[in-house]
Amino acid sequence: MTALELLAPARNKEIGIAAIDCGADAVYIAGPSHGARKDAANSIEDIRELCGYAHKFGARIFATVNTIVYEEELQACYELMLALQDAGVDALIVQDMALPVLACGGPDGKGRKVTIPLHASTQCATRTPEKASELERAGFSRIVLERQMSLEQIRAVRAATSGELEFFVHGALCVSYSGECYLSEKIAGRSANRGACIQACRARYDLSDAAGKVLVKDRPLLSLKDYNLLSRLEELAGAGICSFKIEGRLKNLSYVKNVVSAYSQALDRLIQKTPDKYRRASAGRSIAGFTPQLDKTFNRGYTELFLDGKRGSWAGTDAPKSMGEKLGKILSVNSLPGGKAKVTVDTTALLSNGDGFAFASKNAICGVRGDVCQGNSIICKMVKGLSPGVVLYRNLSASFEKEISTAPSKRVIDVDVTANVNCPSEGTFSMVLLAASADGRKVRIEKTFEADTALQRDRMENMITGQLSKSSGHYVFSAKMASSAAGRPLPHLTAAALNGLRRELAAALDALPCNGAELRNTGLGCNDSPLSVQPQIHKNNIANSISAARHGAPVSAYELKHQRDAELLRSRYCVRHELGLCPKQAPGKNKAEPLYLTGNGTPLELRFNCRSCEMSIYGV
Repeated sequence: MTALELLAPARNKEIGIAAIDCGADAVYIAGPSHGARKDAANSIEDIRELCGYAHKFGARIFATVNTIVYEEELQACYELMLALQDAGVDALIVQDMALPVLACGGPDGKGRKVTIPLHASTQCATRTPEKASELERAGFSRIVLERQMSLEQIRAVRAATSGELEFFVHGALCVSYSGECYLSEKIAGRSANRGACIQACRARYDLSDAAGKVLVKDRPLLSLKDYNLLSRLEELAGAGICSFKIEGRLKNLSYVKNVVSAYSQALDRLIQKTPDKYRRASAGRSIAGFTPQLDKTFNRGYTELFLDGKRGSWAGTDAPKSMGEKLGKILSVNSLPGGKAKVTVDTTALLSNGDGFAFASKNAICGVRGDVCQGNSIICKMVKGLSPGVVLYRNLSASFEKEISTAPSKRVIDVDVTANVNCPSEGTFSMVLLAASADGRKVRIEKTFEADTALQRDRMENMITGQLSKSSGHYVFSAKMASSAAGRPLPHLTAAALNGLRRELAAALDALPCNGAELRNTGLGCNDSPLSVQPQIHKNNIANSISAARHGAPVSAYELKHQRDAELLRSRYCVRHELGLCPKQAPGKNKAEPLYLTGNGTPLELRFNCRSCEMSIYGV
């Protein structure tokens, strides 16, 4: 039976705990440094506490150490790996090829080994069977695949490898192949591979042809829609994916709770459909306390990208921000005193005071807060651009946010308890409690005590099973009397005494490790052998002598900063195709090439490889 894992992002400990409560089987989070999101660092102590909470449910914590590492940072990075391991982390997500070597004992090889598995980050840009096989040989037990892949390509990687495969299923999409984008470094001197991306792909650009003619003006031409594969989980599992990853280590609490709940419930439905084939990777069941709705969470519009091996409309070219759910067209706008306006919208949606609204106006996205919402009318501040005919969106639902924030989301483990009572002599009773948790743990408690015989046996039996059938901590107990106890006398016990027995059962279960699923091939990690294939990691990500030695290539990080004609990114996304200018699709619409993007202070040249159906961006 295959264990399926829902992997959730966490900016901090609190969000990580909420993700587990909402159904995540694993959480990925950064430690104090070397995470690819510079603004999402966490202390070792917070990581330790999160691990303790996750392990109650057999859930796992993965720490991101997925930046490239400079020579002078090797020792500190090794010490960080050890500290995360000692804190209880279950695996490390890494990019730099020096880390499997550091895991063998540090820069000099004489220190303590890192024994937890290493996962090859999506920053490794793995999209071929050859690259995946190479990473397995390099010591990685799991490979996080490139997002711009088809099911057919995923199946090919699965056939060529034996380790775990992880794939993003939801959230923001980078326009570049992961780990190979140098736009931010070129424009602002801030590297995406060091966690300091400026999100240049979300900026607005003009597109010009070789003659200088402006073809498109002031649009976010490189900004992709967000990924949403909620309806494709079964196909991905069939293709060999065991871990379904949600993007969003900078997202807020409500986003994580909503998205995790939606995908957790979808995985549960898949397992209910095929119970002999799949199981969840962790234990327990989640009680979200609200109904997840992905359209009410931050998104730039949704896409399934290249999953079917076909091109579609991938770019969110109206805005690089979340527009939210479409409500309808504005019917009327009436001015009110105090700079206010009454806006009537063609919608049947239930609006609430405090809702946030957005609309497009002259290549800009404008927003307004609804002070008073009643029926299909909104009283708000008068904002330029509000006019009849404009399409209005709701990008913040005040009632939904309140529902999420106040919902009692929790994770519980069901436990069956059987009570057997003996009466070896008058006034002396022996009670044996057998408890079996849903994840397979079993405990036994036996108590001998003196007590009066209950005068009303049926009432006492109901009290015993009733008091034992309650919650203690994260356990929900369901008790029954053993069939062998039928007709025997029962002791007169107080509710307090029975509650104490239930708490003892919970403590005994806590003393045993929760039985989460063992995913495949988790024993790899330490590996200092040279790579057998010439550099598969992008040459500009080799930043230290260990990585250089493994690749047989020189240290070359950030050489792009000093080159004029250097490839800054490569992508399956194509501006020319998106705008209907692809020569294969519209031969008569060819524009004088090369094409250029301007608008971020740095002119960029677009180049197209039609044979591989890829677009590259070069510095000028």
